[in-house]
Amino acid sequence: MSPTPMSLPAYAVAHLRTVDIGPAIATYLARIDATLAPFDGRFLIHGARPDPLEGDFSGDLVVIAFPDRARARAWYESPAYQAILPLRKAHSDGVAFLIDGVPAGHRGPDALAG
Repeated sequence: MSPTPMSLPAYAVAHLRTVDIGPAIATYLARIDATLAPFDGRFLIHGARPDPLEGDFSGDLVVIAFPDRARARAWYESPAYQAILPLRKAHSDGVAFLIDGVPAGHRGPDALAG
């Protein structure tokens, strides 16, 4: 799948405050890459601990890039990912969401347009 000319990259982001590393999470990690491949998803950040410059941040950050929001949502809702999602949800605490990126060449003032 190639992105359409007007599509924006999208990201699946998870802020995992706690993760209980054990057999269930190991199974989840062993299977997640196969769920991403059909939707052109790839890890940008996987379990990194931020170095806060302002405010507090506890836990780990995960960011998965997709060519567009439709593929990000299709991945999350896919039977393959839904089959392993309970493994993560039962053994971690956090928040997960989808968010659009910006087009190439985006500049700060562009956020005021619109």
